[in-house]
Amino acid sequence: MAVDTQKTLLFCAAAAVRLLLFTVFPSLPSLLGGRVEISTPVTSFKTLQEGLFLYSHNVSPYDGGVYHQAPLLLPLFSLLPNPSIYPFATNLLYTVIDLLGANSLMQIAESCQSTSPRLFTSPRKDLRWSNIAIGASFLFNPLTIATCIARPTSALANFFILTSIAKAVQGASITSVLALSFASYISLHPVLLFPPVLILCYDVRATQLKMAPSPLKFAFIHISGLVIALSALLCLSFLLTGSWEFLAATYGVRLLLPDLTPNVGLWWYFFTEMFDSFREFFLGVFWLHMASYVGGLMFRLRRQPLFVIATLLGIFAIFQPYPSIADTALYLAFVPLYRHVFPLMQYSFLASSTLLYASFLGPAFYYLWIYAGSGNANFFYAITLVWSLGLSVIVGDSLYAVLRDEWEVERPEMRGKEVRRIV
Repeated sequence: MAVDTQKTLLFCAAAAVRLLLFTVFPSLPSLLGGRVEISTPVTSFKTLQEGLFLYSHNVSPYDGGVYHQAPLLLPLFSLLPNPSIYPFATNLLYTVIDLLGANSLMQIAESCQSTSPRLFTSPRKDLRWSNIAIGASFLFNPLTIATCIARPTSALANFFILTSIAKAVQGASITSVLALSFASYISLHPVLLFPPVLILCYDVRATQLKMAPSPLKFAFIHISGLVIALSALLCLSFLLTGSWEFLAATYGVRLLLPDLTPNVGLWWYFFTEMFDSFREFFLGVFWLHMASYVGGLMFRLRRQPLFVIATLLGIFAIFQPYPSIADTALYLAFVPLYRHVFPLMQYSFLASSTLLYASFLGPAFYYLWIYAGSGNANFFYAITLVWSLGLSVIVGDSLYAVLRDEWEVERPEMRGKEVRRIV
């Protein structure tokens, strides 16, 4: 069967599953949209609707302190019919976003940047899955489907991240920076992906031109492009709202964590128990901790910028202030790109079992805490720690496998031999 035919069938099947769930279970979007594992205070579709209501009545959407999302989302979603009365247009939009994201992921897989970047070629490069299989793993991932049905704005940010990386592997560096600007405008933390994305763009451009462009000139042009794009988006937001209050209401909420609604992350419980006198210090520590991975990974894995991006996505899914399963779905979409290092991973069963364990017990513990009253916050936070542990194992295990793959290129006589740590 031709690849285009397979791709068409895959996309049709994925769209059919989503639209069928929307149609057969009309209350499912509201149910999933209320789950703390999927929707957060900064991505919830419900709060977006509240912001739209205020916006449509010429009231600042940030009055009341409920809406914490980007201002330019309001005119975009105001073009759609009221989702509570005519939900099909909104449902179709989120379905198309998933399909476009999968298309970008398949383009990334097709580029072979995961196995054969400019400065490194894996000896296991032939051990890979097809683009169709990788696209299917994303489209039929239950986490991706649940995110689509719940309709958080994190799905839109994920789409722009995938688009940015897809354009980077194609050499369209300006478009890549523009897409990353949109993702950063919506969710803030994707701006940390800019350094590895810039290196990926540079490597692809050097391969296409058969000679490396000037690093300083290349960096200056694209850093300027990012600054100009973000400045333009912020200025448009100012023109839309008439003030700069959206900065504190959107990015300030992500940076300072005033809303401690439970989620699958690590911050909310820690800062619930935190004394106010130490709050600013630990906010800085937590943000610095997450940002510090960028430099270290780029320095050690300079030859594989796409893997740096994938690893950072996993770190964001664990350590950002308001994570959700949408972030996990995005990270897990990149894991199959590294099929060639799966034989080197040592804890695949442990990690997958841990995630499944947390996936089933997480909702149960939340129910015991909030609804049954027979538990407390420790129940839910304990299972989110297990969830984060599972993701950490995948991130660490894949990092070990890629480093081992590089090491075996440098030391081919050690291929297949056990490595022991000497203390």
